[in-house]
Amino acid sequence: MNPPEAQTQNPHVDQSDAQFELAFEQEMELERQRREQLRRRAANRSRARKIARTESRGRLRFFVLGIALTFTVVTVVVVMFEALALLIGP
Repeated sequence: MNPPEAQTQNPHVDQSDAQFELAFEQEMELERQRREQLRRRAANRSRARKIARTESRGRLRFFVLGIALTFTVVTVVVVMFEALALLIGP
């Protein structure tokens, strides 16, 4: 005699459901880890780009400073010699 289905649970179905739930939870955990890893990689790339931009701007600013200093030195030397020529004069 078979008992009514409402009272009977098939152990294989319960086991299958439990395995499915466990697999689903594991997959969700893996997906969460993947998302976190992608977020960290994106943050690292962003940080690296920012550092590269800062270094590039720093090099450009240093070059401009060097040009400005060179121009200033040349201008001061020329003006000094012109002033000396006027003082010693004809």
